[in-house]
Amino acid sequence: MAYKLLVVDDEESIITLLTYNLEKEGYDVDSASDGHTAVELAMAHTYDLIVLDLMLPGMDGLEVCRHLREQKVNAPILMLTAKDEEFDKVLGLELGADDYMTKPFSPRELVARVRAIIRRVEQAGTMNAPGVETDQKKEVLGDIDIYPDHHEAYVNKNQLELTPKEFELLLYLIHHRGRVLTRDQLLNAVWNYEFVGDSRIVDVHISHLREKIEPETKKPSYIKTVRGIGYKMESPDKQ
Repeated sequence: MAYKLLVVDDEESIITLLTYNLEKEGYDVDSASDGHTAVELAMAHTYDLIVLDLMLPGMDGLEVCRHLREQKVNAPILMLTAKDEEFDKVLGLELGADDYMTKPFSPRELVARVRAIIRRVEQAGTMNAPGVETDQKKEVLGDIDIYPDHHEAYVNKNQLELTPKEFELLLYLIHHRGRVLTRDQLLNAVWNYEFVGDSRIVDVHISHLREKIEPETKKPSYIKTVRGIGYKMESPDKQ
């Protein structure tokens, strides 16, 4: 079954170009040219990835992203922007985007990025494809239970609402519990390539995870900051 994508851009020529190249790779592609239509489509269908332009008429890409995350639409979002300011990137990540590409780019670059995102999400067990219920592999740390094959995470038996990137990061931290991980290590492992000068991408996602898993975000029990280096995942039992 082909992966289903949504491409959102207000330039018809870009929609045509991206749709052609993505469909040539075997993806099933829907498109929208404004934010309101994008939200309607994303709420009505299950997409494996959304390619979302920042500058849209009516409702811009950041507002679309925020709205979809509030409505528990957790498909990975690849944001397209003609701007290169860190403010846009950090704000987009805070609202739930998973990745960025800055215009101009070649269709080949975008297809490669889409393929990489889907591959990472697949490997983390986060695709939305239905499957037969079986005994689930389970990762446990303190009061956190994670089921990688079903993209489910719980704290004290309460299910967490995580974006695909938050889920990948949490799973990676738990797999490497007790180790001090630099921001560059986390960027390379979870994002699969380097965001030069964008280490705040990691900090933003760590902050999101702390809000969702920590009893006290100002005194984290699980994700510890190692000043000047990065982060370390620990079990609260060891404190």
